[in-house]
Amino acid sequence: MTSSQQHDPRYPDGRIRFGVFFQGVNFHTIWTDENSGSQHDFESFRRVIQTAERGLFSAFFLGEGLRLREHLGRLHDLDIAGRPDAQTQLAALAAVTERIGLVATQNTTYNDPADLAYRLASLDLLSEGRAAWNIVTTDNAWTGANFRRGGYLAHEHRYERAAEFIDAAKALWRAWPDQHVDVAGRHVTFSTDRVLPPSSQGRPVLFQAGDSSEGRDFAAQHADVIFSAHPGLDDATTFAADVRARLLRFGRAENELAFFPGQVIILGDSATDAAEKADWVRHSQVTPQTALAYLEQIWGTDLSAYDPDGPLPDIDPVQDETNETRGSPFRAQKARELAASWRAISVEKKLSIREFVIHLTSSRGLIGSYSEVADQIREYTRRGVVQGFNISPYLVPSGLDDIVNGLVPELQERGIYPTEYESTTLREELGLPAVEAAGSVAALESA
Repeated sequence: MTSSQQHDPRYPDGRIRFGVFFQGVNFHTIWTDENSGSQHDFESFRRVIQTAERGLFSAFFLGEGLRLREHLGRLHDLDIAGRPDAQTQLAALAAVTERIGLVATQNTTYNDPADLAYRLASLDLLSEGRAAWNIVTTDNAWTGANFRRGGYLAHEHRYERAAEFIDAAKALWRAWPDQHVDVAGRHVTFSTDRVLPPSSQGRPVLFQAGDSSEGRDFAAQHADVIFSAHPGLDDATTFAADVRARLLRFGRAENELAFFPGQVIILGDSATDAAEKADWVRHSQVTPQTALAYLEQIWGTDLSAYDPDGPLPDIDPVQDETNETRGSPFRAQKARELAASWRAISVEKKLSIREFVIHLTSSRGLIGSYSEVADQIREYTRRGVVQGFNISPYLVPSGLDDIVNGLVPELQERGIYPTEYESTTLREELGLPAVEAAGSVAALESA
């Protein structure tokens, strides 16, 4: 056994868990293929979550899109967008499932703290301890225009408000049976007696996806699970070491935070079969129109005259017509430098516009035969750098079928995947320590 194959003794569990991630707005979900179902009908979500539960997934995770994307002054119609409200959808799905966790992405900038905490507690109570909250922040006025208070929140205050929001929510979740909470902060102020008894897991599990230094600090201080953008083995190892050091600075133990990076898994009967499927997936996700629109976000001008199978534009980006719809790369005013670097890469690798966008957006993923991918995942469990993967299916509703029918048995044979649900709450399923909340279920039952 080589050193890279040895099990890290600090992480004796040595197992992997899966979640399924529905993005709020994206072009990674293939919607043009004849095998793609509805992105809105309940039947699609029911089939996906019940397939995931059959495969012993820990969580069903819903992203959120607070505003339909616009592009060069018009509605961007190449993405999946406009899925039903997360909490409404999860409440319906709780009724057709028994064990899988239910994760709702909810924004701390535009929600009312007392109201959101109450609704999350309701989902947690009615699902018998399976609810979780993916905490996100927003600071831009473009999204804020969709809300009554608009984009009032300065960038430097978004995590400040989020921290007060979470502290207030936890106070509400601890309040039973006293039933009155007063909060007086800089960003969050309310007085309420509208509280619920805690669920069997104490309170909803808290997910967070911070990646900036400020975001990582926020996750290390407040989250139970970090949903990272670092799925590669070496990248995940570096990321986990950094965040675990931050955990210690906030006085928290390593087992108080689970790592669940986003992951794409493409399987085939052989390595060749999987590679061919991956090529089909990439080209179905990045259509010629999507490739041009991707570049237009940076160039800031209509590129429809350019051939998607030709070289990148030799003109510089427009820098005097900026707005929020062009995204954070342009807001950083690095469009010209970014375009120059992209041109250099495309020339070096001899990539057309479409092939370059595929190269840029498709670098992640575990691709191979069932046994090859199972062996790759075993390396993660040996290092203990992740506790699970949040998997994005590229097709709805059949995108998990290969994983549940073929990969899960391979992982179970290697002893690195559960063979049954081992607990009734999401918190226990993820191996997180119990919440020490006032007014526990045990206290209620003995009263």
